[in-house]
Amino acid sequence: MQMPDGVRMNIDQRLFRETLGCFATGVTIVTSVTPEGELLGVTANSFNSVSLDPPLVLFSLHRGAYSLKAFESAGCFAINVLRDSQKHLSNVFAKALADKWSGVEYEVWKTGAPILTQCLANFECTTYATHDGGDHVIFIGRVERMSRNAEGSPLLYYRGRYCSLAEAAQ
Repeated sequence: MQMPDGVRMNIDQRLFRETLGCFATGVTIVTSVTPEGELLGVTANSFNSVSLDPPLVLFSLHRGAYSLKAFESAGCFAINVLRDSQKHLSNVFAKALADKWSGVEYEVWKTGAPILTQCLANFECTTYATHDGGDHVIFIGRVERMSRNAEGSPLLYYRGRYCSLAEAAQ
């Protein structure tokens, strides 16, 4: 049934979140660097492909995120797809205002956005567009360079917790 314009269905936010949790996602750390050289990084599972031609990917960042304005002005970002042994990194980068970069190994490619080492995959992007996404901002990036490691398993998030491929399949 189609709802008339201007009519909103009441959706319980907690139930909505729990229902979304039925979709297993990979876990990434999105990184960037400000023009002043400050390193940025956030844990995100809101990553997906958009287009093959041109090569575009996206992630979304909550409007209340401390680093939102910095990501918006950076002009670039990197998506670092975590492996199952990198849960500790996911936890560190999920915390606002923490010292996220102490002891973290990374490389710098063309854009200057930190590329985390030992990940399953990395995508270095220039910001292609940003869009309103309700309580999030959607960042679309044009992939400029990428790398992948075929060995290992992804870090997954399913029903509100980390899990393995075998657990997600049950």
